[in-house]
Amino acid sequence: MATEEVKKQFINYIMLQVFDDQYIDRQEEKKILEEGIRNGLGIEEGQAIIRQVSLEKGIVLERDAEERAKEMLDTFAHNDGKVDKKEFEDAMAIFKSHCKGKLPEPEMKKRLKLMMVENDWKAKEGGFFGSKWFSEIAV
Repeated sequence: MATEEVKKQFINYIMLQVFDDQYIDRQEEKKILEEGIRNGLGIEEGQAIIRQVSLEKGIVLERDAEERAKEMLDTFAHNDGKVDKKEFEDAMAIFKSHCKGKLPEPEMKKRLKLMMVENDWKAKEGGFFGSKWFSEIAV
C-alpha cells in the first residue's frame, strides 16, 4: 500500500497529463501507470486512482468509453445473433458521447468493427435494399 504522499504525487501527475485535453487514451494510461509503478504503486492501485480521479474531475478514460460501446454491441449481437446498422450506430453514439468527441468518427468505427471481428459478432448487412455498411468500414 502506497503512502498518502505517493498517492498525492500520482494524482498530480495524472492531472498534469490531462491538463490540456481532459482525456486519457490507452497510451497515456500506460504511461501514467508506469509512473505509478516507479513510485511504488501497484497496477491495480494505480488503475483505481486513475478511475477515481477521472470520475471526480470529469476526465474521459478511453478504456471506459470502449467498454460501454462493447457492452452494447455484445447485447445487440446476442439478441438476434447479429448487429444491424442502427444498432452499430447506437453503439457509435454511446462511444462518441463517452469520448466527448476526442476521437474522430472513422477511428471509432474502426475500433467498433475490430471489436465485432475479435468477438466474432456478425453484422447484418446486404439484403434486397440493404447496404454493405459494415464491409465499407476501413480497418
